[in-house]
Amino acid sequence: MPVSVRLERRIRRDFPEPGSAAEIMRMLDELPGTAVHDVEHFAGERLQAAIVLLAEGSIRRFHESVRLALTDWRDLLVAAELDNESWTDRLQAELGTEAAP
Repeated sequence: MPVSVRLERRIRRDFPEPGSAAEIMRMLDELPGTAVHDVEHFAGERLQAAIVLLAEGSIRRFHESVRLALTDWRDLLVAAELDNESWTDRLQAELGTEAAP
């Protein structure tokens, strides 16, 4: 599943180097194929956003976040503060809405 419009916007902002955003989005799109279990979680915006938020614009941290997700996606959600019932509010605050310019 391709990344959402609002997550793509955040990726392009956080990873402005030529080719970086496209590579990040490609890797996120391929992530469900690398998961051994709970594949449906890897295709969703929540997990993809957790990886991007933890990366904080660093390619190295992005790869670390992907490794954490593949080890235990629940730990990733905790680290990104997307593990509680208000996770949708946090994503709204971090990513805005789909329709935002």
